[in-house]
Amino acid sequence: MKKKVIAPVVLSSALLFGAVPMSSVFANSETTVSSVQAQKVWNEKANVPVFVKEEHAEKFSASTSSNALNYLKKNELKTGVKNADKNLKVKNVAKDELGMTHVRFNQAKNGVPVEGAEVIVHFNKNDEVVGVNGRVNQTLIDDTLDTTASLSAAEALEIAKSTVNAPEEFTYNPTAELVVYPFEGKNHTAFKANVNFMGDAPGNWFVYVDANTGDVIDKYNGIMHADEIKTQKGAGLGVHGEHRELHISHVKEDQSGTQFALADFSHPNLEGILTYDSKNDGNTRNDTLFTGNSASFMSDYDRAAVDAHYNSEKVYEYYLNEHGRNSLDGEGMAIKSYVHYGNNYNNAFWNGAWMTYGDGDGEFFISLSAGLDVAAHEMTHGVISKTANLQYRNQSGALNESIADIFGALVDDSDWEMGEDIMAPAAKADGVTRLRSLSDPNSVVVSNAARAAYATDDRKVYPDHMDEYYDMPLNVDNGGVHVNSSITNHAAYLIGEEIGREALGKIFYRALTVYLTPTSNFSDARVAVVQAATDLYGEESAETAAVNAGFDAVGIY
Repeated sequence: MKKKVIAPVVLSSALLFGAVPMSSVFANSETTVSSVQAQKVWNEKANVPVFVKEEHAEKFSASTSSNALNYLKKNELKTGVKNADKNLKVKNVAKDELGMTHVRFNQAKNGVPVEGAEVIVHFNKNDEVVGVNGRVNQTLIDDTLDTTASLSAAEALEIAKSTVNAPEEFTYNPTAELVVYPFEGKNHTAFKANVNFMGDAPGNWFVYVDANTGDVIDKYNGIMHADEIKTQKGAGLGVHGEHRELHISHVKEDQSGTQFALADFSHPNLEGILTYDSKNDGNTRNDTLFTGNSASFMSDYDRAAVDAHYNSEKVYEYYLNEHGRNSLDGEGMAIKSYVHYGNNYNNAFWNGAWMTYGDGDGEFFISLSAGLDVAAHEMTHGVISKTANLQYRNQSGALNESIADIFGALVDDSDWEMGEDIMAPAAKADGVTRLRSLSDPNSVVVSNAARAAYATDDRKVYPDHMDEYYDMPLNVDNGGVHVNSSITNHAAYLIGEEIGREALGKIFYRALTVYLTPTSNFSDARVAVVQAATDLYGEESAETAAVNAGFDAVGIY
């Protein structure tokens, strides 16, 4: 009798099954969501959208942050942002390829940043303000709030580390920043702590600690998981047996002879593409650059590393060639991958610093580095974190997942499916041939029972329209970030079929980097994508019409 293949219960995918990790190909169990969450209290003023499209652009002497503030102060009634000079802090100023300048502000209360509240003022190339968008917390503009802290940042960090059972070894030094955190109908003065570690249960935790009582307000796991070196050409075999040309490095010879490493320093202004061996031992202290005794990486053990190294370069080249983006942060940060993580580990994730790939259990998944779309999905989470930084909750979290899927399908452009190259033979025999489908979301069943319980009909499939939206509480899939992502995925597919993948990528990249903010929802995304299409191709263009039609078709108005 054929063995029934069942999706792992406690491991799941940001592509399909993930519960909490922002960028995990598979997510952790539902228990990773904070146990402190109470019944949600809605406050309609806590996250107010701001959108102004100027019909008669206002001219300024220059596209500067001070002039952006002048515009906001002059147009309080139009924007709803009162006392902009008091309530907003400049976050960054960026000029794009169209000559437009975008001034991004973070809302602040008494100088303390408000988590997730941002406003962007857009100048055209003639120094005219042509639009404003974002979201503000109106309660913090209208009401008073004590933003003093009796705890220190160090004390808050200790509380955060304790509440997530952090080990002694960290990926990078934990941090704590004083913020105003709107949560469950109330504004809290809190320390936002970030604690990142590997191990059996890797974490990129964000913990919000009350700055006066020390209580944990909320927490979530944001894993979404030299002169002696000379780069040269090498080769290897991938997981599926493909011959891969690689950029590798000849490292210093020692008593064991000549060594070659999967370390690529061939790209100008990039710190490198580096692939590491986690050795299936669960001890991150033993992780090393993946090396071999020749320039050919041909053994079975090498294959996962070969694909991780090769696919990382392909994703890097896509963002550089299509969008002029130098690495995930746009500034040439090193691109790092770790393979052979854990033991039969059915997971892959972006941990906030690098990609990590398990080998799969051979039953449901093979080595997860085999999927180019998987690599592109995970690396795109890195791009998102460096741009709009979409919060991993509810619709903004679903947008985070969806954008990672969309660019996964754009980089791996053979189809509109996700994860088809990482399914094990037994899973395929059982009919599980991919993780998610942009072209036909309804063709994929939601395997996680906790999430499937919120389906609007008996099919328990991924939705392709807002009529099928999974209305989940925060303690299930962070409010449905994985299943509901398929709605905007399908809109992107419909748009791409009309205008082509290249234009689709340009439009969504511009929407992500120019218009979306941390708490953008699906309606905000439509506005952002339409505006991006208008910027690039014109208001009456076929591209803008296709974007509007695509969102109409999935019920996002």
